Amino acid sequence: MFNNKSVLITGGTGSFGKKYTEILLKKYKPNKIIIYSRDELKQFEMSQVFNAPCMRYFIGDVRDAERLKEAMQGVDFVIHAAALKQVPAAEYNPMECIKTNIHGAENVIQAALHNNVEKIVALSTDKAANPINLYGATKLASDKLFVAANNMTGKRKCRFSVARYGNVIGSRGSVVPFFKQLILDGAKELPITDVNMTRFLITLEQGVEFVLKGFERMYGGEIFVPKIPSMKITDLATALAPNLAHKVVGIRPGEKLHEIMCPADDSHLTLEFDDHYVIQPTIRFAHIVEFATNALGEKGKKVEQGFEYNSGNNTEWLSKEEFLKMCEG
Repeated sequence: MFNNKSVLITGGTGSFGKKYTEILLKKYKPNKIIIYSRDELKQFEMSQVFNAPCMRYFIGDVRDAERLKEAMQGVDFVIHAAALKQVPAAEYNPMECIKTNIHGAENVIQAALHNNVEKIVALSTDKAANPINLYGATKLASDKLFVAANNMTGKRKCRFSVARYGNVIGSRGSVVPFFKQLILDGAKELPITDVNMTRFLITLEQGVEFVLKGFERMYGGEIFVPKIPSMKITDLATALAPNLAHKVVGIRPGEKLHEIMCPADDSHLTLEFDDHYVIQPTIRFAHIVEFATNALGEKGKKVEQGFEYNSGNNTEWLSKEEFLKMCEG
């Protein structure tokens, strides 16, 4: 699907963008891979690793609408990964978070429409489902913008969808590298927010593969949610450091006990497929009215009224051994 196609990744120097680039280069023969981000040092460092002839590095911010329009000329597919993601930083700098995550999303949409980009997938987060912090609220707004953009396409071929998943093992700022650093520093105990807390866990490669598959499955307007395992934070900490004690420090502001990816309030819109869920749009589109069979021919079924997919009621759980194996990958 990506052979001889031009792909642009916003926020492309992040962990997702680098892994996505690695897999694209390994499995396909793209015409161009355009890395669009604002940090020239990270671009330089990435270019030392990924320097294939198809690679292009564009300095730019998603807040800059004109630069985005320029960067998307001739582009077939866009992955929107750029975002301000740190919950405490968003609470302290709300307008900056809004400018990047909401206004930036609008700029990506307008640039894609301007250049008649074929397919656009925006990355979302579990925090966008029933948000209780500003970061989650901005990502919910972003999700709504990308879903509704399908009603702005007119005669263009542009289609917009969203991919939502939970914690990526080993990503910057996540609990696994945080605990590992504490262990390396000789900590005597690991801080646990709540003994009942659970989290969805996914590897970076699994996240990339899910987004790749989303491009093949999408009609436009879907929020794709993978079926992934959960784990209790206490079990995660014990797996990393079996001999260290745990200290309960309490839930931080803006933090949930369990993550939600398919809210109960959206159960009337949610379809279950073999390995993922789809949250259908709340609005109707001219181009498609039925999402129960996706573009690959996979068939989904409606979930029960009131169904909620959260990390606490999940049916799939990681053992400590499985978790450690995922950490190695």
